[in-house]
Amino acid sequence: MADPVLTSDRSSDPAPLDPASRTICHVCQKQFSQYTCPRCNSRYCSLQCYKSHSVRCTESFMRENVVEELQHVQPHDKTKRKMLDILKRLHSEEEEEEEDSMDEDGVDSLSEETIRKILSGDQISFDDLSAEERKRFQRALASGELSKMIEPWDPWWFKPSARKIRLGQEGNQLVQPINEESSSQSLEDGEESSSSNEIPPGPEAPLPPIRKLSSTEPSPLLPVHLVDIIYSYCFTLRLYNGDWRSDPIGSSMVVLSISLVLGHGGQPETVLEALSHCLEQTCSPAYKHAGGLRFGIALVDDTVSILSLGTDALICLLCDLQRLLQGAEKEMRLEKGRMPRRAEIKSQLKLARRKVYFMMCWAHEQPDEVWSSLAALVRAEKDIAVAHGESKRYAKSAEKPEGTGKVLIEEIQ
Repeated sequence: MADPVLTSDRSSDPAPLDPASRTICHVCQKQFSQYTCPRCNSRYCSLQCYKSHSVRCTESFMRENVVEELQHVQPHDKTKRKMLDILKRLHSEEEEEEEDSMDEDGVDSLSEETIRKILSGDQISFDDLSAEERKRFQRALASGELSKMIEPWDPWWFKPSARKIRLGQEGNQLVQPINEESSSQSLEDGEESSSSNEIPPGPEAPLPPIRKLSSTEPSPLLPVHLVDIIYSYCFTLRLYNGDWRSDPIGSSMVVLSISLVLGHGGQPETVLEALSHCLEQTCSPAYKHAGGLRFGIALVDDTVSILSLGTDALICLLCDLQRLLQGAEKEMRLEKGRMPRRAEIKSQLKLARRKVYFMMCWAHEQPDEVWSSLAALVRAEKDIAVAHGESKRYAKSAEKPEGTGKVLIEEIQ
């Protein structure tokens, strides 16, 4: 009688010369197993069976190896060569796997030319990628995998230097003479010099009195409108990870889409109405990926923090927003290709820029007590919104009830 064959799941290594104690491969069910997967304890007989026994095990094993190597990469030729060898090895293993098992996804590794560009520090554009690499990039972008690789931006309004912003009496930048001593001192003290660059600068020219810009008294609703503008600015900077200059036109379109005052010609009469519109836009399908209502509540906190910094910080914010809109206008003048609704967008940008400048001049004439009171009001409305979100996860509808003008907030996830 033939010796019985055991199919035990025990992970202990059997004696190689004892057939009675050996286990059949869990993958091919033909050969005796000689190895055990360190992740799932599955028994297998060969490299081919290991690769096909569990995609989760093999992919995570390769990913962890690559990540571990990347953590030790240093900018010198020896390390670059080592990294290139690792990527080549993974590339060849994937090619062998495709030939043997005809991978269902048909995903290729990065081309050797692309790898060399990355390791040499050259910039890689979308056009440099192969057709399959572009598909992989788009899948990673859609799944949010790429966002995990970007270091989160630390907003300037949370920096300690934001509480030390000082502008001139006319709202413009203070002129500080630079001599050789102060220049050398700033080079030695890198921390201090960097802190001065992390805050957006204020206006270069003095701000005119508000009476010279308009013959009528400013609207009493301007504080409410300012809340709308601050929220839209914070949303845009967080969405672009602090770098609106990478895409002035795109970032300006975000500002106009979020702001009821700048982009929709609206005039909210209460802080609740202003925040409701901003939160509704934040939770809309267009920005669903940004984080929904939680992200919106965090932006309300940003608005409160900025108001708490006082007049000079608000002027710097509005000045930065003005530069953003000016940058978009400049890009559109240089843009040679056709753009849908070009004339309409240019008109919107121009009008929005003028509104921001008017708001800047108005804010310059307001005492700090105005901002502390406004911050308290925004904080109170935020607490109401949070309590509403905890008691009811979704609002029934974004429709306006009859007889009221309030806008309900709908969270879309």
